Amino acid sequence: MKVYDIEIPDPHKIAELMAEIAQAQILPRFRCLEEGEWREKGPGDIVTVADEEAEAALTPRLQSLLPGSVVLGEEAAAADPSLMGLLRKHQPVWIIDPVDGTANFAAGKPDFCSMLALVSGDRLLAGWIHEPINGRTTMAVARQGIEILGSPQDRTLSDRTDGKLRGVVAVGHRGKEDLARRANAVRAKIDQVRSLRCAGLDYLRLLAGDLDFLLFSGVMPWDHAAGALIVHESGGLAGYLGNGGDYIASNALTAEGVLAAAEPAVWHQVAATLAGGSAAMATG
Repeated sequence: MKVYDIEIPDPHKIAELMAEIAQAQILPRFRCLEEGEWREKGPGDIVTVADEEAEAALTPRLQSLLPGSVVLGEEAAAADPSLMGLLRKHQPVWIIDPVDGTANFAAGKPDFCSMLALVSGDRLLAGWIHEPINGRTTMAVARQGIEILGSPQDRTLSDRTDGKLRGVVAVGHRGKEDLARRANAVRAKIDQVRSLRCAGLDYLRLLAGDLDFLLFSGVMPWDHAAGALIVHESGGLAGYLGNGGDYIASNALTAEGVLAAAEPAVWHQVAATLAGGSAAMATG
């Protein structure tokens, strides 16, 4: 399959690989972590043996499926931050988040997933979000739309009657102080929904129509590249603040925040409020 003149592997085979790794490396550790099988990489940033083993298992398999590609895994980048430089090169790069929502996973909570994206230069080629608990995979290929393998996502939130936008505003200690202040202006105008502490699942809630937008102060590409492409392929807009909604993975080190919305008009409404504008924050 060609995407932007780049030959990529069959997306279904990648989905099967993610499911296989989840069954072998992730699910056996769920609610079965032993002492010493998890640690903090930083304050509140947990890694488990499942993260490390899943990433290690995926890395050579992905490279073998796409010769000449390289891998940027969250755990490998934690050990060697210079790997972020791979995003500025022109060969295809696999971006892996083996267990997104690791704190939930370590606590025995089911809100976690596996995320994978394929990028080349400034282009998002393909993205996958796999939910190990229910076996569902949502995948997107640039300019070719979205496919959900497994049962469709259940809607979990009630209908709205007040006309307010419904969104997640996940702006906290990772964000710049000024962004946190401006995010409060957004919170004051919306129906705020608590993040699941798992970006991948929050993106799936956006896709399902349960949310109108997501705002994150954490900007690392393994948390957003797959979700951004899924949003774009569903007709929405996802990208860094300050550049009109374009998502370019290599900008992660300098980006201020990530904003994703089910509709471009909503993206611009929220962005205007963050910038101090007066755009109405309503569903219309």
